[in-house]
Amino acid sequence: MESRKQTDIRSRFVPWLIVVAALYVLLVAVGLIGSGFRQAFGGAEGLESLFMFATNPFIGLVIGILATALIQSSSTVTSIIVGLVAGGMPIAVAIPMVMGANVGTTITNTIVSFGHIRRPGEFRNAFAAATIHDFFNLVSILIFLPLELAFGFLEKFSGAATHIIENIEAVDASGKSIVKIIISSGTQFVESLVSALPDQWAGSVLIVAGIALILLSIMYLGKALKTVFAGRAQKFLQGAVGKGPVTGIFSGTVVTVLVQSSSTTTSLIVPLAGSGVVGLRHVYPFTLGANIGTTITALLAAAAITGPTHAIAHQIAIAHLLYNLLGVIVIYSIPWLRNIPMAGAEWIARLADERKGLAIAYILLVFFGVPAGLVFSYAWLF
Repeated sequence: MESRKQTDIRSRFVPWLIVVAALYVLLVAVGLIGSGFRQAFGGAEGLESLFMFATNPFIGLVIGILATALIQSSSTVTSIIVGLVAGGMPIAVAIPMVMGANVGTTITNTIVSFGHIRRPGEFRNAFAAATIHDFFNLVSILIFLPLELAFGFLEKFSGAATHIIENIEAVDASGKSIVKIIISSGTQFVESLVSALPDQWAGSVLIVAGIALILLSIMYLGKALKTVFAGRAQKFLQGAVGKGPVTGIFSGTVVTVLVQSSSTTTSLIVPLAGSGVVGLRHVYPFTLGANIGTTITALLAAAAITGPTHAIAHQIAIAHLLYNLLGVIVIYSIPWLRNIPMAGAEWIARLADERKGLAIAYILLVFFGVPAGLVFSYAWLF
């Protein structure tokens, strides 16, 4: 009896311990990427030449799509972007990449919809539920990318918000909070392991190590959070998603924050839509909530950055939140805009249901073929 209680306590405690450890590793890893880029490319001057290729915002956008589709985690990509910004990448380049990451992450739930491919009616419902996220992100890019290019409003608003937060935050004289000091100690420890190497080699090792640790930490973080919350999250999802758009957005946000993955959240809803438990109008606001909730990882990652670049790292994380939040507010509050993603999803789902090959072609072209073609064409021309 006593051993059973100990086992039960251990089964509850260990996942929480993994959550804390994985989160700490994630924050340290983001700091390593920024530090690695600064060392590998000789500071600001070297970084300017590194990012010449990505100064075109459209290429930044497609790189965000392609990278996220390959990794299948916008949380990972946006965490890496935070590290790159801390290493010197301009905010103006990073913002389109974040927009692209929003598109790339939808590949997971689109693939999940193929679980219904042998049941035509179900496949149509599931594919529509998956691709409504694609069409929403497309409309959001068509609205906000031109505005950002013309006025830089996300850069300006996020900069102002960062300035306010930086002034409010309790920090010591060096600009480091207690949390940042703890995180920087981990970063400095890893840096000390490669200190004997030349700067370029050390920087390259730190970049690779940072990316590898981000992938590893998010994998374990996601698994541990699912163990802790997944059962509750699924019950919460089923109970809240049909109670109206505001509740749907809120529930999508909360579930995504809990499981640290918008792909996981939206993939939970696709089978329910395929089986007819929830309709597309209920899936839509829940998906928008997932878009908002996924920004938590970049906000957490920004806490890893210390020193003179910590404010700029906070800024790109805040820009991600503002972009996703404004997209929901603007698009969903205007009826004719709100209906475009639904109409697009229903149209592509109808075609996919009639010709399954088109559904496969859709995934290959939208997430890999077109972005990769644009990147290689740009590299070849310029």
